Amino acid sequence: MTTSQPAVAIPLSGPGFQQSSAELYAEMRRSHGPVAPVLLDGDVPAWLVIGYRELQYVVTNPETFGRDSRRWNAWDRVPPDWPLLPLLAHQPTMMFAEGAEHRRRSEALDEALGAVDQFDLGARAQQVADRLIDAFAGSGEADLITQYADGVPLPVVTRMIGVPEAETADLVHDVYQTHAAGEGANEAYGRVRDKVGNLVAARRRDPGPDVTSRLLAHPAGLADEEITEDLLHLMNAGQLPTAYWIGNTLRLMLTDDRFAMTLSGGRRSVGQALNEVLWEDTPTQNFPGRFAAHDLQLGGSRIRKGDLLILGLAAANQDPLVRPVPQASTGNQAYLSFSHGEHRCPYAAQEIAKVIAEAAIEVLLDRLPDVSLSVPAEELAWRPSPLFRGLAALPVRFTPTA
Repeated sequence: MTTSQPAVAIPLSGPGFQQSSAELYAEMRRSHGPVAPVLLDGDVPAWLVIGYRELQYVVTNPETFGRDSRRWNAWDRVPPDWPLLPLLAHQPTMMFAEGAEHRRRSEALDEALGAVDQFDLGARAQQVADRLIDAFAGSGEADLITQYADGVPLPVVTRMIGVPEAETADLVHDVYQTHAAGEGANEAYGRVRDKVGNLVAARRRDPGPDVTSRLLAHPAGLADEEITEDLLHLMNAGQLPTAYWIGNTLRLMLTDDRFAMTLSGGRRSVGQALNEVLWEDTPTQNFPGRFAAHDLQLGGSRIRKGDLLILGLAAANQDPLVRPVPQASTGNQAYLSFSHGEHRCPYAAQEIAKVIAEAAIEVLLDRLPDVSLSVPAEELAWRPSPLFRGLAALPVRFTPTA
């Protein structure tokens, strides 16, 4: 039996979704099966793929489920100020490329990231973490989201791609302003693009031991504009999910007795906590998108040519068909938090994110061994987003240090 998308579509937004998205996904599964009709901002229709096997099928069949958003059949319903436009409007990055073009660019990036020295990367992450903690260590209280987790990934990533130390602070500031999407965001994005373009031009003249130089030297023969676009995507992809991964893991370790009793030593539990968060509270909950190349049936639903499919990564991780006992499988890495298939987050990028997140958490636990929540756990609120899951704030207290 097939479902009719317009009649039963569920809004992928609202306070209930933000605070208890897992319950909403479970209700979707009961009502619709592995593929659920949803409404995005402004009642724009889409399909949310929440079955583990169905999601794997979608991402491993790129000929049937394309990545190029120009295939979408609902562009006439999207207003010019639509908040999800930056994630769905076609851009000349490898994220929207398909076939041989995507493979050419993604393989170059994967190899360039794979050559990153993880020891140096971890040391840089520790330096950034220490600097952030220095700013609030003497006060005895802090918000570990805005004052810490949000501030760790991007300075590490910008140095990794070759941004000089003297220019890092300005670039990071402009990227944050772009993400805020408020007044001056467009101007800030223009400055970011110019700075990355200038970096690519400078590294073509004078290569260094960085990701940008390795992309320029890669046999794929990438053009400067291609590298600029892919570096912009790398910075955006490296900031928000990694910051949320840090924040969600700190929340777990501060609220779950299984981790709380090891906070003073911390190190043995950090890796377990990071892995569990990817199963239970993954930063990237839903990711757009794939676009049907033709009419088809998927999970009992009738999908039309050009329909948008959202990858329900968090819901697929909870699929009872593959995880009949919750938390029993959190020790393995079969989660879909980094997606799957040829458009997954590159393996090297996954490792880089883990090094940054692990360093940030370990430094915090070393520096502030008695850190604890300063509000009841049930009062913690999530930032409003249909795609990502991250805390709005994580207020803590600790013994002040010099």
